[in-house]
Amino acid sequence: MADLFGGPAPAPHATASPDGPLADRLRPQRLDDVVGQDHLTGAEGAIGRMVAAGKLGSIILWGPPGTGKTTIAGLLADAVGLRFVAISAVFSGVAELRKVFAEAKDHARSGKRTLLFVDEIHRFNRAQQDGFLPFVEDGTVTLVGATTENPSFELNAALLSRAQVLILRRLDHAALTRLLDRAEAMVERSLPLTPEARDALVASADGDGRFLLNQAETLFSVSFDAPLDPAALSAFLQRRVAVYDKDREGHYNLISALHKSLRGSDPQAALYYLARMLVAGEEPLYVLRRLTRFASEDIGLADPQALVQCLAAKDAYDYLGSPEGELAIVQACLYCATAPKSNAAYVAMKAAWRSAKDTGSLMPPQNILNAPTRLMKDIGYGKGYAYDHDAEGGFSGDNYWPDGLPPQTFYTPTDRGVEKRIAERMAWWDERRQVRRDA
Repeated sequence: MADLFGGPAPAPHATASPDGPLADRLRPQRLDDVVGQDHLTGAEGAIGRMVAAGKLGSIILWGPPGTGKTTIAGLLADAVGLRFVAISAVFSGVAELRKVFAEAKDHARSGKRTLLFVDEIHRFNRAQQDGFLPFVEDGTVTLVGATTENPSFELNAALLSRAQVLILRRLDHAALTRLLDRAEAMVERSLPLTPEARDALVASADGDGRFLLNQAETLFSVSFDAPLDPAALSAFLQRRVAVYDKDREGHYNLISALHKSLRGSDPQAALYYLARMLVAGEEPLYVLRRLTRFASEDIGLADPQALVQCLAAKDAYDYLGSPEGELAIVQACLYCATAPKSNAAYVAMKAAWRSAKDTGSLMPPQNILNAPTRLMKDIGYGKGYAYDHDAEGGFSGDNYWPDGLPPQTFYTPTDRGVEKRIAERMAWWDERRQVRRDA
């Protein structure tokens, strides 16, 4: 089992060794002690409501590393009186699963239900995931799976339909600061850092609580003549740590300024804020991640090459490192700042996701269903499908929407950049569809 921050951990209520890692000694003993996930563990959160009702359904905990997935699972078992069993999909196979289910059945006969925690559940293949279904359905186990990957892509639809997906948030500055406060209280001394360096340490954790406490433990293990400033901290940890201003918001202020300068098509200001971050010691890969996100969110199909430029910059930086590779980051930044802008893809994504949630599991129309077997052909799968390449202009105007769901409009291209040509094509297609409907 892994603790709040990942890695091996004992069962709930186990006492950590006084000589154990700091993260183990700080492991929460109650759900109320879990930081950064109040939207789930609070009284109005999904987990808080389950515990208050004394009934726990199967759930999938989806979130980044070091955010508390495993700890929450262990504490949930304790809170609702379930036997706790933890396995990892990385190290477990069919034989171990059979043993777990057999033991769970034995305990169920004596009135003790089992919470089965499966770490990295997305690593089980589709057949193995299907193997959970009968034991979840008959109540042999209450399944709590943990994953860092999107469950929509990595887990079977049948398994997802039997479990509620709960999203854990990356630990923010306030949550990470509380972890450091607890560490200092346990050790009974303050970290040997200036306020600016303390903030830099928090920001460098990138939302990972265990990483932060491991860094803190390293600092507690060494004596210093004076508190470390950000530069000294970076040198000691052999990790680039950004310099942050005294109001403790420098990291977030600078990345916000960079993003909005890019969106506002000001390459000079964007380059200034990029320089501010890299000169201060910000991780270049963090900046590249933000540029790549920007390329999809704020440029999209107005200039599809923006995403290519950002990914190429990432490859170039991986190959060259600092400082040579930072020129590729500058190139990507300037490309994004000077590219035509469109958030049409971003808006379309949100609208499509919302519609998918609202409409459930509607079947596609039969004419576009695959029919690999004789039976499927006999019941109408694929009947009447129009092969677009054989149609005039390579466009049939066929219907692709589920029965009962009228055509939706999610993506509306702008008149900027490449999207202007896309809009013209889409308008032509819409006209052809209307002609077909009127015929």
